[in-house]
Amino acid sequence: MSTENEGAAVPSEAKPPTGQQPDSASASGAQTPGAPPAPGARPAAPPPPDFAPTVARAPGGFDEPGPMPPAYGAGHPRQPGYGHPGDDSATEQTSQFPTYSAAGPGAGAGGWGQQPPYGGGGDPWGTTGTPAPKRRNGGLIAAVLVAALVAGGVGGGIGFWAAGQNDGASTTVSASGDPGALNRKPTSVSGIAQKALPSVVTIEAQGATGDGGTGTGFIYDKQGHILTNNHVVASAANGGKLTATFSNGKKYDAEVVGNAQGYDVAVIKLKNASGAPLNPLPLGKSSNVQVGDATIAIGAPFGLSGTVTTGIISAKDRPVASSDGGGTSASYMSALQTDASINPGNSGGPLMDAGGNVIGINSAIQSAGNGGGLGGESQQSGSIGLGFAIPIDQARRVAQDLIKTGKPVYPQIGVQVGMRDTGNGATIAKTGNNGSDAVTPNGPADKAGLKPGDTITKLDDTVVDSGPTLISEIWQHKPGDEVTLTYKRAGKEHTTQVTLGQRTGDK
Repeated sequence: MSTENEGAAVPSEAKPPTGQQPDSASASGAQTPGAPPAPGARPAAPPPPDFAPTVARAPGGFDEPGPMPPAYGAGHPRQPGYGHPGDDSATEQTSQFPTYSAAGPGAGAGGWGQQPPYGGGGDPWGTTGTPAPKRRNGGLIAAVLVAALVAGGVGGGIGFWAAGQNDGASTTVSASGDPGALNRKPTSVSGIAQKALPSVVTIEAQGATGDGGTGTGFIYDKQGHILTNNHVVASAANGGKLTATFSNGKKYDAEVVGNAQGYDVAVIKLKNASGAPLNPLPLGKSSNVQVGDATIAIGAPFGLSGTVTTGIISAKDRPVASSDGGGTSASYMSALQTDASINPGNSGGPLMDAGGNVIGINSAIQSAGNGGGLGGESQQSGSIGLGFAIPIDQARRVAQDLIKTGKPVYPQIGVQVGMRDTGNGATIAKTGNNGSDAVTPNGPADKAGLKPGDTITKLDDTVVDSGPTLISEIWQHKPGDEVTLTYKRAGKEHTTQVTLGQRTGDK
């Protein structure tokens, strides 16, 4: 899946971590010191911090594993099995973001079942009729055909014997057929899926050395730009091969326009869009989403393109740190949590609301497998109803920067904080990485009066319980925004106003 910041300390410039990292990370985009791994090589992932259980990202296929641990959410009590990917010594600098770990399996959504999730007895989707048949791969179809033939033989024998005993004793009842049941509403799951499927593509990425995987993306504009996860296309970003296949089976070559490791967002573009159905999906407002809202996810879990699932929004503003286990970068998001069924291959796909509007990009899951994530093939597991999506409000801003300049822009406060401590806030390190200043001289935090050893406990009205939470909350803003930080110094609580600075690029 995507890369992971292993809680690595972030110097003034973001670099993939190599080996053991210090115990602090930059709070506005931590980056890890050390040389990047050789092309095509997958460095061993450093052990995650003790507090952080892992969460799995959905790379996009069976062949792109990647455990990813989500950080504890602001204002939410820590949950077992959750955590920030990082070693004990991760530091974060707000002026530099920590590398993002690619999110786990793509998104699929868990369905409502036979009954709606709330009172009233009505179908929240307004669905009528039966759902469209699911696609199956060749192997599964062959198995079903064999079973059908065997069952048919047995059934024929019994039917012959029964006919000999009592002609006309059949109790079979034929459906009368209700034309209205087949007239599905545009706002039903079926109606939304039929409209959205032609705008969702299956992405195949292959690196120069042959590594890669499968993921999902969706049409962003009529110029042929497609929005997806960074960890889906990262292997093909430098000299690799990238293709996008539409629901009609037509495949197009594509190229990476820009990618942001820290946000786990990427934009690709079709090289020759002639004849491609470029119908952008409508973008909603993730800020308007409420817990309990219905969701629809479309993707290619385990390579099964065009898979549609449903669920609800289980939580909002869930700080998540995700990783693909490569040990080179991590991603942070203040995620939309959903019980939608998200599996490897769903990454980069749209999470939609009941109106068919995109409210997030499916990016990560919490897995029940070994290590809590989608590790190697022996560990790879599926959804347990804990999926995470990047809010579309943030993804849209990042996509605009990538299309305009090819580089991401990160807000920062200019401090390095400890990444292991949880529950009591984000504490500014006493000393920075490699002898640097923990508080950037003349940076936003320095101007606001923050000092090494201060513990940040709130950003505006959001409780900050850890370094990853602070990062994910800062990245919900844009450079130039003014935020209120609450912090403790020598046991006393203080507040200060901070105007966010910025850093351009991942390195």
